[in-house]
Amino acid sequence: MDSCAVPHAARARSAWFAAGIAILTLATRAAAAEVWVVTDSHHPVLGQADRHLILDAAAVLEAELADNLPTDPERASAMVQQRLKLGGTNLQRRIGTAYQGIADAWSLGVTKVPAIVVDRRYVVYGETDVARAVARIDQYRRMQP
Repeated sequence: MDSCAVPHAARARSAWFAAGIAILTLATRAAAAEVWVVTDSHHPVLGQADRHLILDAAAVLEAELADNLPTDPERASAMVQQRLKLGGTNLQRRIGTAYQGIADAWSLGVTKVPAIVVDRRYVVYGETDVARAVARIDQYRRMQP
């Protein structure tokens, strides 16, 4: 047997295996039109989603803005205004995104974190892996007439 044939065969199997994983991933995501992760900084979730709504992001930003403020209200207000100005549009975008995430989670009726929401209709609570949550939802959908 040619010594080059074994490495080539191993590479071919590896390529087929990688392609199979990619197809499986695409098939899982194709069944779900839109996947959102709703969580906070204490409950990390693994996997790909269309949106990540981090419910304590606004509180984190507020804490950053309030960090080491003086006790004098006028000086504190001036410092916060300066921090907002220095943060520019990037900070404004982060604040808007943080509060929009809270509003969107509330409008969906999410009651616990972590939550993985599919198509704004199905939710799995407590799961920290997006692929497993989507698979559970897909299984449920197949069982429904």
